[in-house]
Amino acid sequence: MSHSKSGSNIDQNLIRDLATLLKETELSEIEIEQDGLRVRVARQLTGVAQVAATPIAAPAAAAAPAAAAAEADLSKHPGAVTSPMVGTIYVAPEPGARSFVNVGDTVSEGQTVLIVEAMKTMNHIPAPKAGKVTQILVEDGQPIEFGEPLLIIE
Repeated sequence: MSHSKSGSNIDQNLIRDLATLLKETELSEIEIEQDGLRVRVARQLTGVAQVAATPIAAPAAAAAPAAAAAEADLSKHPGAVTSPMVGTIYVAPEPGARSFVNVGDTVSEGQTVLIVEAMKTMNHIPAPKAGKVTQILVEDGQPIEFGEPLLIIE
């Protein structure tokens, strides 16, 4: 039985372990990078796991898209509120409710501006300082990464 070159580099036990970890933690996806290979295991609402393995090409990684570069620049903005964790962002306390903040709103330090749901826990994101919300960089229900800029307070 012959294996394709890319298939022979994939550790089947690692994928099984990741799928088990997804189920145990109730996460929707896990992505790891090891020895130049990126493996992403994701669960759909039906509970069926999907696996995507992508070889990582250094030239492609070096040519970062403009959107990613702009996002990185915003995370360094002095008024940026960044995500403290990976999760799903919510702009209101519940579906259909008024947003915590809108562009142009004045906020006080410690005021809840967003919620990040991680592992079925709702984490309130407080304003790190008082000021005016000048940009909201996320949409309700959007998956977010650790350190991703969420909004700008000036």
